[in-house]
Amino acid sequence: MKIMNQFLITLMLASVMFGSCKKLDRLPETQFSDADFWNTETDLINAANRLYQQLDANWVDNRADDAVNQGGPNSISNGNVIIPNTSGDWSDRYDEIFTANNILEKGTRTTVTDAVRNRYFAEARFFRAYAYFSLVQKYGDVPLVLKTLEINSPDLLMPRATRAAVMTAIYDDLDFAALWLPARSALPVAQFGRITKSTALAFKARTALYEGTRAKFRSEAGWQQHLQVAVAAAAQVMTQGHTLYPDYVKLFNQEGEGATNTENIFVKVYGVSNTNLLLGHNNSRDLENGRMAPTRNLLRLYLYTDGLPAYSTTNNLLATPSALFVPEQNESSYNTILDNRDPRLAMTVFRSGEAAYKGPWVPTTSLGARSAFAPKKGFNIIDQTINGAATVDRILLRYAEVLLIYAEATYELTESISDAVLDLSINKLRTRVGFTKKLSNDFVLANNLNMREEIRRERTVELALEGFRYDDLMRWKTAELLMPGDLLGAKFVAADWPNTNPASLNLNSNGVLVVEPDANRHFDPNKNYLYPVPFNEITLSGGSVVQNPNWQ
Repeated sequence: MKIMNQFLITLMLASVMFGSCKKLDRLPETQFSDADFWNTETDLINAANRLYQQLDANWVDNRADDAVNQGGPNSISNGNVIIPNTSGDWSDRYDEIFTANNILEKGTRTTVTDAVRNRYFAEARFFRAYAYFSLVQKYGDVPLVLKTLEINSPDLLMPRATRAAVMTAIYDDLDFAALWLPARSALPVAQFGRITKSTALAFKARTALYEGTRAKFRSEAGWQQHLQVAVAAAAQVMTQGHTLYPDYVKLFNQEGEGATNTENIFVKVYGVSNTNLLLGHNNSRDLENGRMAPTRNLLRLYLYTDGLPAYSTTNNLLATPSALFVPEQNESSYNTILDNRDPRLAMTVFRSGEAAYKGPWVPTTSLGARSAFAPKKGFNIIDQTINGAATVDRILLRYAEVLLIYAEATYELTESISDAVLDLSINKLRTRVGFTKKLSNDFVLANNLNMREEIRRERTVELALEGFRYDDLMRWKTAELLMPGDLLGAKFVAADWPNTNPASLNLNSNGVLVVEPDANRHFDPNKNYLYPVPFNEITLSGGSVVQNPNWQ
């Protein structure tokens, strides 16, 4: 059972006090007097807790080629998204930005030291940057609102700021946050879940890697500066005392929670337990019900135990695949594709016959796992017990990602990387799971591999099903190659699929389940690298906010 800490208690109080806040709302005087609130450090803490309460945990993501939902095709994944009237992807982020701006303005009234005030201002500025980066990833240029707006403010009609201007604001906020937030080692255990200096630096590394690679693969100016920022920020995090949690499976379950796990840099805190619930989710039941079922497209990216791949990171069979690879037409069982692989595959996907949700996993699509592959990563029986009462914390940023950022940004700056850097980063991740084959320049050269592909592969499998795949395809500009293709599932072998009529399945010539055929999937590189701006945002701005290119 999780120990309740003061942070979660005050977070829930903030949820009650500020739960009705919207971008321009004011709390009724009968509920709370704003004039009487902004006085003490406790007031700052409770105001900042609203930021954590608003934090989106992003449990399920089916926007790319790595996972599918039992409810059917995802409109973003298959290219059939339409322009919405409204969208929480836009409006919820601006609600969060309003909360941050409100703290930064009204928090000046508090009678506390500059150091205390700046600590909570740092939290506000981190979450403002966090919201803006989500907007930039999806929409590109967006209105840059750095103050609260009244109902009649002319700034409500402001146009979209340039992507570069928004990124500058993000970096400024994160630099302030890194300066004033406590170090991980100085954070009291009772405050576990609050952000630290490491959180700000690691998130800066994430944003800089995204922006640098996105610009590089579109031949835009300034990409080198972003990648330099990514390397420097990641290197700073690597001096903050973080280590990899020793058990990859337990990392995503109850055993990996709490301040003693220094791999976790940013988490959404849930708790206390399913019998004493304050804040819960439904992830384990969602996994059981196939709401994020892995695809064969993802499984193909895992290496074999000899350290060699069978498929490229663009899902093409290599001319010389690993000698351990079994061609799909020759797979003799459901489990064949899972045999002799990077250990992380067995930690991410259940094998046929392995104890899973309600007994041994039996290949099927009837429970909603449209790919017939059953996700294992993050599943646990305790969280499955009661609907909506799971309490395992959601990891939003961990040290393994920082190591991957360090490796990728280092490589992309000069398109070279030393074995020493690989040992500091990627090879630590392999060692953690007992994968004995290490990545080195000699290994890449001897086996006719591509270092960029192997770095990307490592990122994909280490962070599998954690919500990174779609954004990675966007920044690498490979979505146009991967999103329109078939989404594939398990191999149908009658002995492994009891009570299943193969005529009920869409199987290709190799007997592999076609979850979504390429004929039903589309990606227009002239528009789909950005989301469409919701109609209402354009209308409410009086036309100052314009639509993204080629969305009509």
